[in-house]
Amino acid sequence: MKRVPPSKVTKVRIEDLLANGVSEESPLSELVRLSVEHIVEEALEAKVEELLGRGYYERGAEGGYRNGYRRRRLKTSEGAVEYAVPQVRDVDGAGQLRAFREQLGGRSEELERLAVEMYARGCSTRDIEAIFGPGMLSRSSVSELTEQLWAEYEAFATRDLSEIRPLYLFVDGLYERLRPGAKREAILCAWCLTWEGKKVLVGLAPGLKESTEDCRDFLQDLQRRGLSEPVLVATDGAAGLIAAVETCWPAALRQRCLAHKMRNLLAKVPEEIRAEFRTAAKAAYEAPSPQLAQVLREDLVARYGKQYPSAVRCFEEDFEACIAHLHCPPGHRKIIRTTNLLERLFGEERRRMKAVGSFFGERPVLKLMYAVLIRATETWRGVTVTEFEARQLRELRSQREQKRKDETRKDLGSAPERVYSKIRT
Repeated sequence: MKRVPPSKVTKVRIEDLLANGVSEESPLSELVRLSVEHIVEEALEAKVEELLGRGYYERGAEGGYRNGYRRRRLKTSEGAVEYAVPQVRDVDGAGQLRAFREQLGGRSEELERLAVEMYARGCSTRDIEAIFGPGMLSRSSVSELTEQLWAEYEAFATRDLSEIRPLYLFVDGLYERLRPGAKREAILCAWCLTWEGKKVLVGLAPGLKESTEDCRDFLQDLQRRGLSEPVLVATDGAAGLIAAVETCWPAALRQRCLAHKMRNLLAKVPEEIRAEFRTAAKAAYEAPSPQLAQVLREDLVARYGKQYPSAVRCFEEDFEACIAHLHCPPGHRKIIRTTNLLERLFGEERRRMKAVGSFFGERPVLKLMYAVLIRATETWRGVTVTEFEARQLRELRSQREQKRKDETRKDLGSAPERVYSKIRT
């Protein structure tokens, strides 16, 4: 009986699977593996025919002989695929066949991509090894693969931001332990809502102590890469971050995150009064206009000032920043009065960090944080900014810029305009 090449045997197995649907595993996975095996074997056999100048089981005057087959394995996302590699001898160009086969060695790109995605979405290197098996992917192999996340982070951290037009910017810090035995250090994160209504992650970098200097360096790096001044910047109550925002973007409104602020307030009043106090504070913070907010502020101070002085002092502290969102269009206020989106992102990051246990070093922490955060942004939905709202915001920005110029002139006192022009330039 005439022999047939392995590719034809594999083809018969595919036809049998399609006809009978018998497989110990998922029929679809088995079909994928058999199809890959068939394609690879056909490609190798075609290469041998080209080298020898004749087909399988054909005689020819030219030199060179077939010398059986060896089994090799290709690692794919569907599992290991074994295939037959034809062997030849006494033929020129055998190195071409060897080079062609080596291109098929190792792991498939899809398997590598899948391992990186699993790592970024919550699986530890130990988990990934257990899922695929050490013969497919070891823990050290997964660690090597995830190094591409560092390259992605470096590209993200140095990319040009000039094409992004920020309307509202949100900045917050997350504390992680970057070194064994050391205290947790801040990693600063920023995202923005653009004039086109898109939500974009724009910055992620170590902030160490979240001091004014560290925060200013972070914001100035965004500026150097082309990020323009937004209409409003939302932050928590960190003094260093507040000072940095006011230094880097003096004409922008600064919004104090109301979620953070409300937690601070309620911690200063007895439990039995919290619901009532929260309602009064929320009414002022979310008033229809800044003018009405001031009226409600005075009412709260009059009602609770004597009985709960520390809570009222906290309420009055930075009040203008707490109601900054009231200067913006009503449809945007709910979005811009907190940094909640960053908090949700940080929740995803904390969940992922728990999977890895002891995990130290600026590089591994940053690459993992970036992988988690950038993938979470894939679910972000945009916001509609109408032309009417855009006109309101352009007018607001113009007023803020003019106010800043007037304040600068006042600081200069009687200095001539040419001095002011020089400083402005």
